[in-house]
Amino acid sequence: MADSKANAAWERLFGSYNIEEDIQRDGFSVLDAATIKQFREPRLMAKWDSSEDLPSQLSRRNLNILPISRSSYEVSDFQLYQKFPEDLDDKVQFVNTPNLETIDFDDLTSESNAINAMNITGILDDFLRADRTVETFNGRMGTKQFSFDVDLVHGGSKRVNVNSAQLEIDGGFENDDSIVIMEAKNVPHPDFHVRQLYFPYRLWQGKVKKNIRLVFSQYVDSTYHLFEYSFDDPENYSSIRLLRQANYSFQSSAITWDDLHKLWDNTRPVTDDNQDQTPIPFIQADHFPRLISLIEKMSKAKTMTAADIALYMEFDIRQSSYYASAGKYLEIIENAGHGHGSQLTVLGQKLMLKKIRDRRLELVRLIIRHQIFHDFLASIFECGELPSRAEVKEKMLTYNVCAPGETLNRRASSVLGWLRWISMLPTENDE
Repeated sequence: MADSKANAAWERLFGSYNIEEDIQRDGFSVLDAATIKQFREPRLMAKWDSSEDLPSQLSRRNLNILPISRSSYEVSDFQLYQKFPEDLDDKVQFVNTPNLETIDFDDLTSESNAINAMNITGILDDFLRADRTVETFNGRMGTKQFSFDVDLVHGGSKRVNVNSAQLEIDGGFENDDSIVIMEAKNVPHPDFHVRQLYFPYRLWQGKVKKNIRLVFSQYVDSTYHLFEYSFDDPENYSSIRLLRQANYSFQSSAITWDDLHKLWDNTRPVTDDNQDQTPIPFIQADHFPRLISLIEKMSKAKTMTAADIALYMEFDIRQSSYYASAGKYLEIIENAGHGHGSQLTVLGQKLMLKKIRDRRLELVRLIIRHQIFHDFLASIFECGELPSRAEVKEKMLTYNVCAPGETLNRRASSVLGWLRWISMLPTENDE
């Protein structure tokens, strides 16, 4: 969800202008940048890279916003986001790195560095099944004039006309056969704004003769998750289709079930998380790789305020605080001195010095020091599957980790999310 300032600004915007009335009458409403700027900078009001980021003032109305020029935006019940597949291939291909002094392949904290490393090591060539792919363009650009159809939440579709809207390309490449446009992220989300691929696609479609290929890259926990997309109909924004997906890492991260068994045998729980006996709240952070992204960032930023964390994770401050709290639950994040936000503990700093395989095993060890996770990992060993939500909730009540009600249900999702991350670590069977 967007930060509270964006929500408040959109609330005032809806209260000051007849946006909803326009949409009910015409199916859309056009806002110019000057109008939006009365309440907040347009770039902070109209760019939401994941549906999770949308201000509630838009999401609860099933509305979305698209730039249609450098100074105007169109609001309607557009369907603008594409979910990443849930059944991801968890196989990871190990890639050797050259001996270069000016790039640290174990420390790629920016999207541009991750793209550079991907190209240097041949990962992009391997994924595309191409040769000699070189980066030739990136940065901010303006579209030409073009039109497209886009699906609507309430059924049907709408024609949208764009003229000179601004876009930004993270990586643009060329090889003998194609032009490649890449959007890159270092923080995982469940979906992405199709505009990030579609607007650059339409721009370069009118400039080049070669086939255009579209790649979305997520670099998380020292692993590239690459997705190639295409548009079945170039003039239909909603015709996006996934072609392939693969994972790559610079470090051998192979973990087996036997590794997890040995770790479980050698780890004894130190707490049952009884809420009456600990000041640290039980976890409410569903997506464990996001916590990993945060501690990677914090290892470089040293200290991060709540606003810093929210900005980095593209969440509002309340949601972002759940991930900082999850780090405290594992004793790898602590409050910085003099109220200056959060920082890694000594344990967290030592964790980030480990190679990826050892780091992941250490994270599992820290998780299963908590009785509920120790119990459920044993259950996974025995049954070969995750526990049900009902089983998780029952165990949470048994250990009194939080109060009954909606909070219990939300935190059960976090338990399942963390167990899912652990269960996806093994890359081979031990049989």
